[in-house]
Amino acid sequence: MGVDLAELVLGAIVSLSASFLLISRLERLGERFGLSEALLGVVAALAADAPEISSAVTALVHRQRAVGAGVVLGSNVFNLAALLGLGAVVAGWVVLHRRVVVLAGSVAMFIAVLTLATITGAVSGVLGLVIVAVVLVPYIVLLGTQGRLPRWPGLPRRWSLWARAAVVEEEQELYPAIHPRRGQPRDAAFAVGALCLVVGASVVMERAGSAVGRHYLVPDIVVGGILLAVVTSLPNAVAAVYLASRGRGAAALSTALNSNTFNVVAGLLVPAVTLGLGRPQAQGTLVAAWYVGLTACTLALAYAGRGLSRVSGSIVIAGYLAFVVVLLAT
Repeated sequence: MGVDLAELVLGAIVSLSASFLLISRLERLGERFGLSEALLGVVAALAADAPEISSAVTALVHRQRAVGAGVVLGSNVFNLAALLGLGAVVAGWVVLHRRVVVLAGSVAMFIAVLTLATITGAVSGVLGLVIVAVVLVPYIVLLGTQGRLPRWPGLPRRWSLWARAAVVEEEQELYPAIHPRRGQPRDAAFAVGALCLVVGASVVMERAGSAVGRHYLVPDIVVGGILLAVVTSLPNAVAAVYLASRGRGAAALSTALNSNTFNVVAGLLVPAVTLGLGRPQAQGTLVAAWYVGLTACTLALAYAGRGLSRVSGSIVIAGYLAFVVVLLAT
C-alpha cells in the first residue's frame, strides 16, 4: 500500500510539472501560428486538462466507469471552487464583464446540463457528442476570429454585435495574462515530450488511486470524484489563482469554464461513444447534478456582482465542501 501511495504522490508531482511545460510550449506554438488570445486560452485549458482526461480514459478502458465519470465531474466541481472561488478569496475581488459571463457561461451551462442528461441515460453518448459539437464549434470559431465574422447566419445584427463585444472584452484581459513569445520548432518537441509525461503520470495516478481505494474499501465514485479529481486538477487551480491575483478575471473564468467543457467532451463523451458509460448510478447522477447546480450558482453570483468577491468566492468553496461531505456520506 505504501508503494501505491508513493506512486500517487510522485505521479501528481510529475503531472503538475509536465502540465506547466506543456501549457507554456503550446501557447508559444499558438502565438507562432497567430491564434487569438481567447483561442490561446482554449489551448491552455485543453492542455491543463490532460491529467484529468488521461485518468478518466484510463479508468473507462479498465471498465471502472464510476472512477472515470467521477474524475471528470468531480474535477469540474473542484475547478469551480479552486479556480474561481479560491481565486476570488485570494485576490479579494475578481472583476468580470457581464457580457463575458453570459457568453462563456451560456456554453458552460449548456454543457453541464447535457452532461447530466448523458449520465442519467436520457441522452446517448453519440447524441450528446453531436449536440456538443453544434454548440462548441461555433463558439470556438467566434473566439478564434475575435468575433470578426461578417454576420452569423440567422442571428439578428444586434446579437452579432453583442457577441463581438463580449469576445473583445475577453481579449482585453487575456492579452496581458497570456501573451507568450513566438514559438520555435523545439517547442513542439518539448510539448510532445511533456504530453507523454502527463499521460504516463495520469495512468499511474489512476491505477495507484484505484488500488488505494480498494485497499481502504472506498467507493469508486469517491476515489474518482474527490481523490483523483483534486490531484489531476492542480495545474488548472494554480494557474487560475495566479491569474485572479493579477486581476485577470476573464482569464480565470475562461480557464475554469473551458477546462470543464473539455473535461466533459474529451474525458467523458468521446470515450462514451466507444466504451460506454454503463447503467446510470445514483452517485454518478448526484455528482453530475452538483456540477450543474454549482455552475449555475457561480455564474449567478458572478453576473449579479459583476465579478466575484471574497464572500461569493467563499460561497462557491462552501458548495464544494458540501459536495465532498454529501458524496462521502452516500
